[in-house]
Amino acid sequence: MDKSYVSSRGVAAEFLGTMALIVVVIGSVILSQHVWGSALPYEFVFINAIAVGFVLFALIETFSPLSGAHFNPAVTISLTVAGECSKKKAAYYICAQLAGALAGVLLVNVFFYDTVQGLFFVSDIDRSSIYLIISEFFCAFMLVGVIFGCVRGGSNKTSLAVGLFVGGMILATSSTMFANPAVNIARIFTDAACGIAPLSALYFTLADIAGAVAAALVFGWLYPKKLKKGEKCDAFDCSTKDGPCCDKSERTVIKIE
Repeated sequence: MDKSYVSSRGVAAEFLGTMALIVVVIGSVILSQHVWGSALPYEFVFINAIAVGFVLFALIETFSPLSGAHFNPAVTISLTVAGECSKKKAAYYICAQLAGALAGVLLVNVFFYDTVQGLFFVSDIDRSSIYLIISEFFCAFMLVGVIFGCVRGGSNKTSLAVGLFVGGMILATSSTMFANPAVNIARIFTDAACGIAPLSALYFTLADIAGAVAAALVFGWLYPKKLKKGEKCDAFDCSTKDGPCCDKSERTVIKIE
């Protein structure tokens, strides 16, 4: 199929998937913090990591056949840089993702209206520390790396790998892995502990995009082509027969019978 072709179903999938992702990202924190009354940050961070990892796995499984399940402008940009998504499709997808993010945070505020007492907030939580920004760059870089490695490496467990990676990195990094400009924007409009001030959201977004683009270049070099069915990388060469990275005499592809 032409990479520039934009399917209305694909755009709808990006909207719905991003909306659902935002609901679990913010809703799991509101539930544990405001409804259950947790006063310990590690408790709602742990709950958030489990909820996001589980739901992200389900969302990727559901929407991947329709849109590739990006749910993340940084991922869409990285795929555009790698030549796997046209600029036209990227524009439609990013608009759908941002709209889905805003719809998601509005829904969460409706779901928990009895608790949060409002539909619109602007967070004042400052996350502008350089250390958090470096963490975000790394999170976005590795997220795109996991996607490239799984997809181009021929894994059939991409959705599981991404869900587990995101859940794990929420627990392991100082920024608790936003790694998604749509998530950054949505979190501006919540009063939960997962919120982020507008200026900090801008810094996070720049770090996320920079990390994603860097990963597209690095992992695009590590995996120059998607492996075909029945092929496996040699330990020292992940080129395919059609790969542009090396001379024909140096290409190493193992055929799996």
